[in-house]
Amino acid sequence: MAIDLVIFDCDGVLVDSEPISTRVGTAALRRLGWTIDEAEYAERFVGCTNEYWAEQVGETPPGWREQLIAEHKAAMMAELRAIEGVEAAMDQLTVPACVASNGRHTTIRRSLELTGLAKWFDGRVFSAEDVARGKPAPDLFLHAADTMGVPPERCVVVEDSPFGVTAAMSAGMRCLAYAGGFTPAGRLAGLGATLFHDPAALPRLITSLG
Repeated sequence: MAIDLVIFDCDGVLVDSEPISTRVGTAALRRLGWTIDEAEYAERFVGCTNEYWAEQVGETPPGWREQLIAEHKAAMMAELRAIEGVEAAMDQLTVPACVASNGRHTTIRRSLELTGLAKWFDGRVFSAEDVARGKPAPDLFLHAADTMGVPPERCVVVEDSPFGVTAAMSAGMRCLAYAGGFTPAGRLAGLGATLFHDPAALPRLITSLG
């Protein structure tokens, strides 16, 4: 069946934000007294919703969250880049595309603007803020497909986290899982997605699905 819509995750798929978020988040939790390293942080939190993160962290001292938000924003402003190969892929993509991310709209918009990717997704950005449940529930992907007027079976999701792959599978969509980035391939294998390592190959891979 032909693909009529490509739904991209943002963090780790379009923008190389996950190493930055993991470094900043791990340091912040260690200030709370957590004994956690970056590998454990990535396994527990990469790809999750803000609500899930807050639920897991629990109560924090006054000003702690504000400090973390400021540190995270500063690091992103200074270091954020597009994933290598994504711009080439977007230039060649012939299928309509949108973004569906567990991040907040303000964060997604800032990431796309900082990296020069916003021009490909104007008016086609969806956030977990738009639905009752973010990933790993299918709600966000189903909402994006419905808004774009495409049935789930004619969508392909491009993801890089187990949360996102699980959501795509639950939504009845095909999924390409980026295994050449921050998330180890072993954590993506066996979830039902097709793994790939080169974002520049996405147009060819998407065409092959149809």
